[in-house]
Amino acid sequence: MTERQVYPELTLRATAFSCGRGGMVLADALSFAVTGGNCLLLRGPNGTGKSTLLLTLAGIVAPMSGHFALEGADADDGPHLHYCGHRNAIKARLSVLENLQLWATLNGATGITPSEALETVGLGDLSMLDAGYLSAGQSRRLALARLLVSERPLWLLDEPTAALDTEGHALVTRLIDGHLQRGGLVIAATHDDITLPHPNRVQTLTLVRKS
Repeated sequence: MTERQVYPELTLRATAFSCGRGGMVLADALSFAVTGGNCLLLRGPNGTGKSTLLLTLAGIVAPMSGHFALEGADADDGPHLHYCGHRNAIKARLSVLENLQLWATLNGATGITPSEALETVGLGDLSMLDAGYLSAGQSRRLALARLLVSERPLWLLDEPTAALDTEGHALVTRLIDGHLQRGGLVIAATHDDITLPHPNRVQTLTLVRKS
């Protein structure tokens, strides 16, 4: 392992994997493997199953066929993944800091402190503000801060740059790159370009709409 790597050597492997909802297959017979330090970008138009694939990998939706596994993971280490959906799930009447403290308590305060995380995502000056007053882009930054307060090797990100400006896009790139350098894995569904400093760390899986 490299000096900066903090996670064990993991591989997320899917074989003949299909997912969907309501009995309708959206993504069919997928096979892929993502190793630690690498990112898989899910591409394709709306309705091709990108979000459903992430929900299935997160254990929220049952797979329709095939199987997947996070190889090298030890069940005794606790939860191994973060799922960051397209909804930010913020409690409007709690302050920005209280929202993040709540998530750190629920998920385990194993990363940097909530205050440090807010500084990292550019919300340090708004920590005492009620979260209901945040803009859409600021709310997205708060959702992304959850990834930092609880260390988990696998990030499943659904449109992580949604509602973010150019500076916010650069933030997402830095967060992903830092996670990969620590040996983490990222699977992200996105319509936007995410250009990492090391292109060889990025794979692309393009989903197509079923006829």
